[in-house]
Amino acid sequence: MQFWSGTAFMKTSDILPVARMLDEAGFDGIVASDHMIYPRELTSPYPDSPTGKPMWTPDTAWPDSWVLIGAMAAATNRLRFSNAVYVAPARPLLEVAKQVATASVLSGGRVSLAVGVGWMREEYELMGQDFGTRGARLNEMIPALRELWRGGWVSWQGRHYRVPELMIEPHPEAPVPILCGGESDAALRRAARLCDGWVGYAYKWDDAIGYVRRLGELRREYGRESAPFEIILALLEPPSPDLFLRARDAGITGVMCSPWAGADLSSGDVEAYREPIERFAESIIAKVRG
Repeated sequence: MQFWSGTAFMKTSDILPVARMLDEAGFDGIVASDHMIYPRELTSPYPDSPTGKPMWTPDTAWPDSWVLIGAMAAATNRLRFSNAVYVAPARPLLEVAKQVATASVLSGGRVSLAVGVGWMREEYELMGQDFGTRGARLNEMIPALRELWRGGWVSWQGRHYRVPELMIEPHPEAPVPILCGGESDAALRRAARLCDGWVGYAYKWDDAIGYVRRLGELRREYGRESAPFEIILALLEPPSPDLFLRARDAGITGVMCSPWAGADLSSGDVEAYREPIERFAESIIAKVRG
């Protein structure tokens, strides 16, 4: 069982020291969240919100995922990095290929890419990418990225992306795992058919197991049930070694945790994160790993 944390809603300047604390405490990874902007005129409805509006305020910071991952990689020794999730089709294919490959090389292969289609049309339009074809383009982007990361002369000719023969360096020394986020049938099928894993959100136990089972069904449908596959999500249950052992046995490979949830961080001192991180590592992680 892997233990991951996240960067969402943290003060940007706190993220690097907290990443070092997680690394030292024995956590496995940290995920970076992704948004480009918050438009004054936001018309795109936010999923799962009764008002259609995001639960965060316009001035919430969303540091660039790959700048952040590069900085965290330089500040840590063993922590892995991924996304929850990266809105890859809002960016040009070559930009995504270049950023992820560079992060993989600089981190010593400690990077995976977790992609999703997102929900904010305004971000796509400001980035010059088509919102309506984002799902189809992501389906093509996944194999295209793998091809562009092979090294040497590479090219891609598809319906949505056409890349003439070129070299794009540095290229990853080993394949970069690609995971998919999203709960729609299309997203789950994308994960099962094209990806090395799936990244979910936060769920009660029964809902989490429902997604695990559905992904298993789809992987069997696509003949990929024997391929390695990660499932990373958060559980809306009181944390305990037993909970995470049951999750492991059910097929969940990683859990996203916020050890400092409920802690008093009002002092503004980043050291306030240390005690809950170390307590979680001692009372949960050490017992799960035996």
